[in-house]
Amino acid sequence: MLSDMTSRNVHNVWAKIKRERGLYKYVPNGTYHARVRFRGKLYRRKLETGDLAVAKRKLREFKNDLERTDATKGNTSFGKVLDDYAAALTGAESTTEDKKVIIKKLKATWFGVDSLPLRTVKPSQVATWLSRYYGHLSAAAYNGALCVVRAALASAVKDKIVIESPADGLTYRKRKQPIRLTPTHEEFKAIIADVRSQPFNADARDSADLLEAMGLLGLGQAELSGIKREHVDLASERIALYRHKTSCAFTVPIFPQARALIERLCEGRRSSEPLFRVAQARKALSNSCKRLGFPSFTHRSLRRLFITTALERGVDVKVVSLWQGHRDGGALILKVYSHVRSEHSNRMAQLMTDRQPANVVPITAQA
Repeated sequence: MLSDMTSRNVHNVWAKIKRERGLYKYVPNGTYHARVRFRGKLYRRKLETGDLAVAKRKLREFKNDLERTDATKGNTSFGKVLDDYAAALTGAESTTEDKKVIIKKLKATWFGVDSLPLRTVKPSQVATWLSRYYGHLSAAAYNGALCVVRAALASAVKDKIVIESPADGLTYRKRKQPIRLTPTHEEFKAIIADVRSQPFNADARDSADLLEAMGLLGLGQAELSGIKREHVDLASERIALYRHKTSCAFTVPIFPQARALIERLCEGRRSSEPLFRVAQARKALSNSCKRLGFPSFTHRSLRRLFITTALERGVDVKVVSLWQGHRDGGALILKVYSHVRSEHSNRMAQLMTDRQPANVVPITAQA
């Protein structure tokens, strides 16, 4: 029997460590756990070790963390934490609005949220709320709500209101692989011509210009709507852009296929004037697809057309990712467009033959 143990529960699973208040050993696997009551609440933590000396040190650190919580904020309500988080939100307007909708729903449906001390909120309560109001929705909607809750509670931990977040143990749901519709080049050209030809749409020409730029430059509406004449350098054939999603500036070439469009849009524009007169063209695109009998393509579909075309023509993945304003070296492109890369790989594999290809010029030995 272990000499450093003074008692065990009836199932012989947990052993309390002698002279170390709050330290327990889980007998089946020999790992240590902390179980400490602080200001009327019981806190538990896995110490992730089977070494007693290390466990004692981690227990002391855990108790010190508890002591460092701000006693003056001990009764801060869950609602106050949510309000403070909402007030500090930054980023794209659409993203912040989506987060505020989730916070508003949480405050409207969590009973007594404005008076409930955050320190009394349990992980099971957070899980129950997410399951009740977002469990029946898509994985994306569920993950979005969980992300907001976790971020709000993480800010409370940072402010020393609580020692740990009751949402830390909750996990995101795996999203299903979506069906991504991509038009052919012929469909893309037909859509642009159809939108441009609508006689009763005052924005027909401007909508067509925006949609055409999406397909020819591979950019989204947020990037395109922010382009001004001063951002376009026709001499060096570059366009300066800002990607709101990743908060980074980047440039893209004026590709030969987009040169005529960009030159026309720049003509007569003042330096500070936007290049595109509409910020989005969803309705024009949707109506055109219906008229032409095409699938329901979206703004993203046109961007995918550009990326797919670039990969099929052998453009390096890292270069494509830079054109998209990504900072991951092409990891996202490889993940989403792996099916395209496989086809390109198969074509390249046909070059690996033991016969000399007809397009190889032999190097003659120098005398």
